Amino acid sequence: MSTDEPLVLRTDEGGVATLTLNRPRQFNALSSAMIAAIQNELDVITTDPAVRVVVVAAAGKAFCAGHDLKEMRSHPEKDFQSALFEQCSAMMLTVNRMPQPVIARVHGLATAAGCQLVAACDLAVAADTAQFATSGIRVGLFCSTPAVAVSRNLSRKRALEILLTGDFIDAQTAASEGLINYAVPVDELDAAVQRLAGAIVAKSPLAIAMGKEMFYHQLEMDMEDAYTYASEVMARNMMAEDAQEGIDAFIEKRTPTWKGR
Repeated sequence: MSTDEPLVLRTDEGGVATLTLNRPRQFNALSSAMIAAIQNELDVITTDPAVRVVVVAAAGKAFCAGHDLKEMRSHPEKDFQSALFEQCSAMMLTVNRMPQPVIARVHGLATAAGCQLVAACDLAVAADTAQFATSGIRVGLFCSTPAVAVSRNLSRKRALEILLTGDFIDAQTAASEGLINYAVPVDELDAAVQRLAGAIVAKSPLAIAMGKEMFYHQLEMDMEDAYTYASEVMARNMMAEDAQEGIDAFIEKRTPTWKGR
């Protein structure tokens, strides 16, 4: 790959923006520059109403091998390390906070912060040959920031097991344990991602955005507060033109026309 090649490639089709991590020779390791490039694309997409779904994909043989260890070792000072992890955490939070659902399209390896990126995405589809690990522990580095996302996908004991051992899990296991939605044959991966994205694009953009925000917000509440909050969100959603159009279309047995308001 030329040094002039963008670190992240973007293509748009049918309301779906695909961001392709583009450091294949480095297994798409998350250097500071790569994280900045992803952040920039996400910030632009966040305010683009034409984009209904984001797909995070990767070039080369792997999805993402985590942080760039060579870069980290070349900057041993704590200020650099703190800034790097804060930068990466901000990018992961953007994935959760942006109004569009984000789907990880995973092939090959997704390790350490690469596994974190899969866990941070709202949805994930992987080739059945993909493998996942929080492997920092193998080099004496507990995957603390990946643990935040991974522990919110897997059960507590299972998350801690893979964090403490660095053991790999295959795509079928990742699907059964909740890290990804589906594991499919590699030649069916694009079609599976497109089906999932298409199912979301067909829905009201307002309802999708409200629902995503509500989902993450209520997760940190106790059940009573969560119901109070969800009831208020649902009442506001019912006041929206899209909800009224959707219900009328259902009653009249026709396809709704979404207006996004």
